[in-house]
Amino acid sequence: MRINGRCARLAAVVAVGALALTGCSSTGGKKATEQQAGKGGHANTPRFTAALITHSAPGDTFWDMVRKGAQAAADKDNVDLQYYADPDASKQASLVQAAVDKKVGGIAVTLAKPDALKGAVKNAEAAGIPVDGLNSGTDQMGPMGLIGFFGQDELVAGEAAGERLEQAGAQHPICIIHEQGNVGLNDRCKGVKEKVPSTQVVYVNGADLPSVRSTITAKLQQDKQIDWIVGLQGDVSLNAVKAVQATGSKAKIGTFDTNAGIVKAIQDGTVQFAVDQQPWLQGYLAIDALWLYRTNGDTVGGGKPTLTGPAFVDKSNVDKIAEYAGKGTR
Repeated sequence: MRINGRCARLAAVVAVGALALTGCSSTGGKKATEQQAGKGGHANTPRFTAALITHSAPGDTFWDMVRKGAQAAADKDNVDLQYYADPDASKQASLVQAAVDKKVGGIAVTLAKPDALKGAVKNAEAAGIPVDGLNSGTDQMGPMGLIGFFGQDELVAGEAAGERLEQAGAQHPICIIHEQGNVGLNDRCKGVKEKVPSTQVVYVNGADLPSVRSTITAKLQQDKQIDWIVGLQGDVSLNAVKAVQATGSKAKIGTFDTNAGIVKAIQDGTVQFAVDQQPWLQGYLAIDALWLYRTNGDTVGGGKPTLTGPAFVDKSNVDKIAEYAGKGTR
């Protein structure tokens, strides 16, 4: 019920946003798009620069989707989008500070390791630069003074995945964390473990996929009782598929986050489900919210995070998602 309620609130927020952009007054006034948008629905509001700064490692396909969503919003809103990323939290903080020094018009930032980002975010806000969050650090919106946050509650998402495993009769699952110290990933595995207490956490280096595969392979060879593998990222989970095939293990695989490969794996049955937080939407909403704030003083979410997930992709609905996955947006 918690998930359905939150999804309902998200739908309401998105609906309000849509009305703000396309609605007209009851007295027949001009549509908002006629007042503020140029040809093709693109805004003609004053152009400003927005920095999207994430903790992405090079080559991570998940962040390609986030960036595409952000760029779609930037194109619509007449925003110059600048994208920066570094998985090292101190270096990510330096990127935020560099954006402050450049006097950008807004910053959207992920908060996988929030303690390292607090100083830079505070400096941005002190300089009058609006900051919102996305993807990681859902509980940081209030403490860090963000104007909005777009993502999923990772503990709730982990619990939802754990319920799936519990219903499937899982006895000896492992949960793969591919980035140590990432609060969101820790919460995912914590949620799974709350539902299936026998879950073991296994750490891998997500930036080195061959080593991910070899670590999971070794674990499967060592422990024949493993019956489920929960990956927290699409590419990690696809390497878990290869490890299962190489060892002849009977372990089933669930994952967080989708990409074209995961969608295909769900279709062919090598992955059972994916917990989808809609990364394209996270990027889109984060940039659109900065534009709304700068052009009309709007904030989204009523002081609370706007939830983009979790939702499940499995055999029952994967074919509907496949078209968009092929475009790199799901």
